[in-house]
Amino acid sequence: MKFFSFSLFFDRHPKCHKARRYCYETPYPSQPLITLIAAALVILQACSPLSAVNAVAPSSGITAIPDLSYGTGDRQMLDLYRPDGAQAALPTILFFYGGSWKRGSREKYAFAARALAREGYLVAVADYRTYPDVKFPAFVHDGAKAVAWLTQNAEKYGGHTDQIHMVGHSAGAHIAAMIALDEKYLARENLSRDVLGRWVGLAGPYAFYPSKVRSVRDIFSDLSDENQARPITFAAVPGAPSALLLHGGDDTLVLPENSEQLASALSAAGVSAHAHIYPEIGHIRLVLSLSTPFQGFASSLKDSVQFLKTGDVPEPL
Repeated sequence: MKFFSFSLFFDRHPKCHKARRYCYETPYPSQPLITLIAAALVILQACSPLSAVNAVAPSSGITAIPDLSYGTGDRQMLDLYRPDGAQAALPTILFFYGGSWKRGSREKYAFAARALAREGYLVAVADYRTYPDVKFPAFVHDGAKAVAWLTQNAEKYGGHTDQIHMVGHSAGAHIAAMIALDEKYLARENLSRDVLGRWVGLAGPYAFYPSKVRSVRDIFSDLSDENQARPITFAAVPGAPSALLLHGGDDTLVLPENSEQLASALSAAGVSAHAHIYPEIGHIRLVLSLSTPFQGFASSLKDSVQFLKTGDVPEPL
């Protein structure tokens, strides 16, 4: 399960070497050339690829409130982002990043949080405990604890404490899905799913079998039944919040069938759920497309915001 390299920023492209996936040409000639060149130069020279994305993503007009504890552990921390000048209380989004449940840090996803905050939200980006320090379901418990913290504290920072929306990418989408679909995680925090608004998953592994993925199987090895870690297992349980499941059609890390199968299972159970597939988009390009200068890759930001605000889903491509 290869997770991160410079080549993955542009995902799969017809000109990429199939084995090593290095791109020899700019992935989207239709993108403004100067934007791609500027972004690529920064990325190539940066120590961290996501730090480079944050360097080119706009940050003006957004106030960050960092290093807030939602629990007692070192990894139980979150950062908040809100648009400057907001006069009324804002709807709240909790964002979970990906990283194979092994890695990641909240500050590296400031680009996504700022983009969402600019649309009129109080956005929390939460760290959570990762393998090998913990195994499933500890990181889902952390996600539910972050939801609980927001129900108690978002108002202090200008956000709503109810109808908390969730947005997650990859492993983070899996965490959001488990919280949305398996009510025991919020129940552990003395909450019900009534505190949740809608949720958006980007490229989540909702239907995978952990035992069949060598790079992550040990993370789930304490389970007697691996179905307990598969969000699709809980699709038929009544009361789940509405879901928009976004995926790249060229995602070879987490296959788009995960979103299609979960949306189908939720819909069959009477839950409002929709899978939307962006052609020729891969795993990393999808989350990058939330922010300038990468929004030309896919309309994920517009589609997510429209859904969170109205429940409307994007038209099929």
